[in-house]
Amino acid sequence: MGTLARRIDAHVRDRATTLGLTAPQAVALRELTGPLTLRELAERMCCEPSNATFVSDRLEEQGLVERRPHPSDRRAKQLVLTPDGSALRERLMALLSAESPLAPLTQQEQDTLQDLLQRAVDR
Repeated sequence: MGTLARRIDAHVRDRATTLGLTAPQAVALRELTGPLTLRELAERMCCEPSNATFVSDRLEEQGLVERRPHPSDRRAKQLVLTPDGSALRERLMALLSAESPLAPLTQQEQDTLQDLLQRAVDR
């Protein structure tokens, strides 16, 4: 598991660099599948909310995300991809899929692996 995790991490870092991103920025973009609060993003990134705030600040400065009021919680803000952010996320996802450390597995094997890992996490 550790070896695979390191290979995936190196893969993300390498692909992020080609797009002018840091690895944490790439992870944030990957995880922004829709509007998320900073707390939700931090949870998905497996980091502290302060780290997610730092990363999202940089993404906002680059015009890739924007903060919007949360529709049901006046105290919270949501991060939303801008059109440029959505386009860059698409490029990133394509790069992450290409030559992925999981590429040698068939789609069925990848699905099985995901199911098994999810069961281990949920346990």
